[in-house]
Amino acid sequence: MEVFGLLAGGFATALQPINIAFLFIGVTLGLVIGVLPGLGGTSGVAILLPISVVIARGDIAGADTTTAVILLAGIYWGALFGGVITSILFNIPGEPWSVVLLFDGFPLAKRRGKPGLALTSSFLASFVGAFIATVLFTLFAKEIADRALAFGPPELFAVFVLSFATLVGLGAESPLKALAMLAMGLLLAAIGFDTITGSQRLIPFAGSEFEPLRNIQINLLAGVGFVPVTIGLFGIGEILASAEEQGIGYMEKISARLGFKDLIEALAALRKRWFLVVSNSIIGFLFGVLPGHGATAASFLGYGLARQYAKNKEDFGKGEISGIMGPQATADAAGVASLVPMVTLGVPGSPTSAVIMAGLFVWGLQPGPLLFTEHSTFVWGLIASIYLGHFLTFILCLLAVPLLASIMRVPYAIITPFIVVISIIGSYSLNNSMLDVAFTVIFGLVGYWLRKMKYPLAPLVVALVLGDSTERELRKTLIAGAGNPAFFFSSTLSTVVMILAAVVLILPLVGAVRGRLRRAGVAADTD
Repeated sequence: MEVFGLLAGGFATALQPINIAFLFIGVTLGLVIGVLPGLGGTSGVAILLPISVVIARGDIAGADTTTAVILLAGIYWGALFGGVITSILFNIPGEPWSVVLLFDGFPLAKRRGKPGLALTSSFLASFVGAFIATVLFTLFAKEIADRALAFGPPELFAVFVLSFATLVGLGAESPLKALAMLAMGLLLAAIGFDTITGSQRLIPFAGSEFEPLRNIQINLLAGVGFVPVTIGLFGIGEILASAEEQGIGYMEKISARLGFKDLIEALAALRKRWFLVVSNSIIGFLFGVLPGHGATAASFLGYGLARQYAKNKEDFGKGEISGIMGPQATADAAGVASLVPMVTLGVPGSPTSAVIMAGLFVWGLQPGPLLFTEHSTFVWGLIASIYLGHFLTFILCLLAVPLLASIMRVPYAIITPFIVVISIIGSYSLNNSMLDVAFTVIFGLVGYWLRKMKYPLAPLVVALVLGDSTERELRKTLIAGAGNPAFFFSSTLSTVVMILAAVVLILPLVGAVRGRLRRAGVAADTD
């Protein structure tokens, strides 16, 4: 009963006019961002993070940190829904997690001539998946946080190691590339002062008498700013790569309207597939809680489950509604679940939640179990806003599909310079520093190159966010154990988590060896 009382207080916070206004703004921006191919929810949150800093500082009357996080979360929820529109109507994924809708969403819309049913089915499954995940978030987040309060340095370090291991072992096509990105993120996080001794580390131009170089050295003592790096990687890097891939021309003019008949037909389809949607939502929530994944991997998992247990497997790829509802419920549930480890353990569950977590640091909040005790209003206001945000997004999608689809008519020749300018202005506004602008531009080019080389950005982002915390818990564990590595396994929990991390890391190696042996066997049989 205590949870419901806290949730009621959260709704009282979230329903304040200023919070509702920014939730509406965030959801609307998220829908637009989701419709634009290649931009992505993570990019949108990163680009608009400087605006949230202004909101969190109280420069806007009635606004506070809760308002800021509601804005960023609203962008995330809107992008989760918005990417659906381009995948179904244009056969172009607006978001990574909407790629799977190309398999059945576009065929249902085009070949079978039912775009309204395809869109409504996806929106409905997204809403149900998000609602189930939010209920699970409400019921179990505080219990997880309460248990996490008993974690010591060995347990916390083990959790961080597991989060890195899942990025390498489960979330990447190339484990070596993911490992390289982790190393790069940890290296960037190490720049500045040592967290224990306070000594300078990896500072270039030390002792230089040239004033501009000396100024750079002084600014780097505070470390590499997470926000400029993220804006560069996801804002500039992604939009440059997408502009190159999509070209600068106009998209084909396509109109789509959702009628009451489409909604009734989608509800009937949901009633027939309720077990699939509910089970995929629960699985998506459990999968999304694992650090480092989020909605993209969950969407493919959801599609695989829907097809695996379907009686009509031959209909998949031809416009089967289960191929739309299954992955959408899983993806949105995982999107909600990715906030759970961020709020309860201080570990981001996805790249987007890593950006939101960086916002919490900038606003002066410490993600983790203490949030529930020290900033209860903030946490429960966020949870209540998830319910409201998804409901608002669902209604807006039903009403504004024609308008959102028309956004695709804007050429990349206009979108690209606009996003670049907004990214640079946002990075400069944080500290009025040209060094931040330089970081944004440099990492924008780096992000463009990494995407072209198919390097995953999520490990770099998560490592940059968690680098200081991971090092701090590592050093504290070694100090407490007098330098004895066995102290990392001093408790049952830390031992179990470390073993789990090792298993996750070994999985891709086992798969690679199996694949190589299988190919060798086939070659031998051929000879």
